[in-house]
Amino acid sequence: MSSAELNSVSPPPANFGTDPAAEVEPSRWHGAFRRIVMGNGLISVLSVILALIAGSIMIAFTDPDVQRTAGYFFSRPQDMLVAIWNSISGAYVALFQGAFYNFRVDGFAAGIKPLTETLKFATPLIAAGLGVGLAFRAGLFNIGGQGQMLMAAAAAGWVATSMNLPWPLHMLVAIVAGIIAGAIWAGIAGILKARTGAHEVIVTIMLNHIALYLLAWMLATQGILQAPGSNNPKTAAMAESAILPGILGPRYNLHAGFILALIAVAFTWWLLERSSLGFRFRAVGENPTAARVAGISVGRMYFLVMVIAGGLVGIAGVSQVLGTVTSGFGGDIDAGIGFDAITVALLGRSTPLGILAAGILFGAFKAGGFEMQASENVPIEIVLVVQSLIVLFIAAPPLVRAIFGLPQPGARKKPNKPKKPKKNAAQIAEEVSA
Repeated sequence: MSSAELNSVSPPPANFGTDPAAEVEPSRWHGAFRRIVMGNGLISVLSVILALIAGSIMIAFTDPDVQRTAGYFFSRPQDMLVAIWNSISGAYVALFQGAFYNFRVDGFAAGIKPLTETLKFATPLIAAGLGVGLAFRAGLFNIGGQGQMLMAAAAAGWVATSMNLPWPLHMLVAIVAGIIAGAIWAGIAGILKARTGAHEVIVTIMLNHIALYLLAWMLATQGILQAPGSNNPKTAAMAESAILPGILGPRYNLHAGFILALIAVAFTWWLLERSSLGFRFRAVGENPTAARVAGISVGRMYFLVMVIAGGLVGIAGVSQVLGTVTSGFGGDIDAGIGFDAITVALLGRSTPLGILAAGILFGAFKAGGFEMQASENVPIEIVLVVQSLIVLFIAAPPLVRAIFGLPQPGARKKPNKPKKPKKNAAQIAEEVSA
């Protein structure tokens, strides 16, 4: 080919053979996002402490005895201090007894029941938190947990109410159907991110709304999810052959969904820490441009991580319909878990073991909050405020460090200036004479 012919050949476009989703350079918001979700674990612990302190203040201010004794505080201040102590200690003792162990009942079997309730509430939070946290590790903000849960619940519920299979095949098919449905629903956001660069936050928010109204239509349509012969937007009861069995017997509500959540924790840990795919996920999350230069298909990683994350969130939907609400469910089956999972993932710093601990903590808040309200008349909204404050403090690490006097990251100590030797009287007299 002559030089003239070579010059006439147009060069390939600048983005030829590259990934559209990886062309966007990481911004300063990406760096801030990484610092929030992958910061020091000490910040998470201190955030919980600060939130509990703020909750104590609110409990004291809303207590009638504290308000009454505040009227004569200057004449008898000890009465108000005692009332404050009684209100705060009573509330947190009730929280402990409602979440871990009830000392007021006889027998270990009865006393341990609150812990089983905590683990039951924690089960979907752990699974959904893993889905959100895994996406965080790849640099994606998956806030579509609600939609992924609803689609997983719809698929598992349809299998559990419409198919006639023996146990445990029926249960396994329902579980797999729910996981696949959650993976497909999240995969829609992943493929749009990979192919077009569409922002996953906007896409997942829209998918949440679509899933909500799609489930409402299925619940109102005979032959899909609506119970036969009923006009209520609710499914029939799950078939006995599809229900997750109880772990500790009929006396407790804890079911095998908790075992599924533990398996999901182990799988996510192995995926992130021991597999080459997890390494690529983390590389893309740290710096997508550098990952693309290293030969990693960023768009493909975005798609795969969303599919796996959706499957993990699907376990939460499965555990709800096959374990917790087996008598039939409506449009509120997600119970806010999809959004609570974001808090769990943030508190757990997007690590599987951290999410496990954070899920159990929030399960304790849910289980113990009811006991606080019943025995101490503490508004359940205070527990929700405490959870919100945890997110606030996690998102503001410099504030937490400033409150506890911790050094800011990157701060350097000022070098100590060498001390000048003290002069004696003879040296001073010599300088004066000179």
